[in-house]
Amino acid sequence: MAGPNIDDIDLQILGELQDNGRMTNVDLARKVGLTAPPCLRRVRALEEAGAITAYHAVVDPAMLGYTITVFAMVSLKSQAEADLKAFQDHVDALPEVRECHMLNGEIDFILKVVARDLQSFQQFLTSKLTPAPNVVSVKTSLTIRTSKNLPGVPLPV
Repeated sequence: MAGPNIDDIDLQILGELQDNGRMTNVDLARKVGLTAPPCLRRVRALEEAGAITAYHAVVDPAMLGYTITVFAMVSLKSQAEADLKAFQDHVDALPEVRECHMLNGEIDFILKVVARDLQSFQQFLTSKLTPAPNVVSVKTSLTIRTSKNLPGVPLPV
């Protein structure tokens, strides 16, 4: 049991939708052993509870011309809440930043950044990221290969 209101059938529903969010309710119901109406009620309840936060397509960045993925480790001058918020607001407005995680330790944030090529990443780095509010340093690592990239979380089978 994952949470106080999530039972084994809900976990099955979440697992199926995590693997294929475009599945019809009828197919989902069949896979989890329900009829369509109660299955749909459960999905709606999971959405309302916040267990399901969104549905989206996973696109291939290279097919759209984004051939570079970089992880940027950002250190800030100050970790006061207002400074953290100012940096997060800045990053929120940068479409190249696909993920932003605040960390505990030497590095304050790690960002996943996509770019069309190395030159466009360098332009992004020097014109948008390093001049961001409160930034003291940015260390970057360019990905060479991605061997695993799974959405969601591991769920019991």
